[in-house]
Amino acid sequence: MGPDSDSDSASNPNGGWGGRAQGLFVKAAVLIGGAVLLKRLTKSKTRWDHARIVADSLSGEKFSKEQASRDPDNFFNIRMLTCPAAEMVDGSKLLYLEQAFWRTPQKPFRQRFYMVKPCPKELKCDVEVSSYAIREVEEYKNFCDRPRDQCPLPEEVIGDIGEHLTTIHLRRCDRGKRCLYEGSTPPGGFPNSWNGATYSTSELAVLKNNEIHTWDRGFDDDGNQVWGVKAGPYEFKPAPSSSYSDMFSPLNFPPQQFLEKRIEGSFVLQE
Repeated sequence: MGPDSDSDSASNPNGGWGGRAQGLFVKAAVLIGGAVLLKRLTKSKTRWDHARIVADSLSGEKFSKEQASRDPDNFFNIRMLTCPAAEMVDGSKLLYLEQAFWRTPQKPFRQRFYMVKPCPKELKCDVEVSSYAIREVEEYKNFCDRPRDQCPLPEEVIGDIGEHLTTIHLRRCDRGKRCLYEGSTPPGGFPNSWNGATYSTSELAVLKNNEIHTWDRGFDDDGNQVWGVKAGPYEFKPAPSSSYSDMFSPLNFPPQQFLEKRIEGSFVLQE
């Protein structure tokens, strides 16, 4: 082996250097390739990426059942169902939302359009979520549960966008927090005249696993809360298929005084 190596070196005096150079080149290529791949994997999200994440997180069927089990004096088992309704010319996502008691999903007491888009560049936020009333609201009951050919067309949906109600500005949550995005209406909220209120405020948090926390409240001129739950936000979580026996849970039957007063939590029923 020794003699052969000596003869190879003698016949090719640059062989040792050439091999080392080739090895260095391969290592450099691997390092550069790894850096490029890492940059792609860690590439920062665009403004529209954040809007898409929020829209996707809001969508789907969610329940407040766990919270109602923990604190039945303040919270009911509410079903919140949200789905895409249309896309605006500028790329904004228009979602349809309805809320109902779990046992009567066909009778929603709240129906809204949510428009989700990136925050204006001049504001220090990531995603803007605005809520709107629906003009032909009766036509949209159980919109998400119906076959598409039985729903209003996208152009009809856009034409049914009614009065602007609220706008929430969401920001990415700091590392270590449970949430992904959180935010609220601007200071002073938005005009609201239900049950003696003069303005209302809304808070929204998007958590991992598509969990959503919402807190809507109404206040009078003196700052007294006149509607909305006081104990904290409603917590909506995606739920697995419920058993038949759940249908008869006391959590799903609001007390009579709730129906008479029309509201005892964080929900304003349709006028």
